[in-house]
Amino acid sequence: MRMSARMHLSPAHDAHPRSPGEEQFALAAELLALLGDRTRLALLHALTGGDADVTTLTEACGAARPAVSQHLARLRLAGLVNTRKKGRRVIYSLGDGHLRRVVDEALNLADHRISDRPPHD
Repeated sequence: MRMSARMHLSPAHDAHPRSPGEEQFALAAELLALLGDRTRLALLHALTGGDADVTTLTEACGAARPAVSQHLARLRLAGLVNTRKKGRRVIYSLGDGHLRRVVDEALNLADHRISDRPPHD
């Protein structure tokens, strides 16, 4: 079931249950900074479609394989992606459903901002 953007933004459903403290703000800012890179965001978006190896992720995001490997290492160290071995390949997956929703909402916001732009002359 897909929820509408309006439902996602509803204070009754998504408001943080208590006032965040300094630790929550600091960690949230750190996580958002990791998501602020176009390649990392593209990698995370690709993983919302399911688990994948480096070759598949390289094709999905259009970056060079060494760059993809470095970005995946940063995401793994931050706990945003998980890894498992399948034969000789390393398979990557999203760390949790919260991350999937953050990536989806960031891209939905971008869609809205692009569609709300006045047409160019």
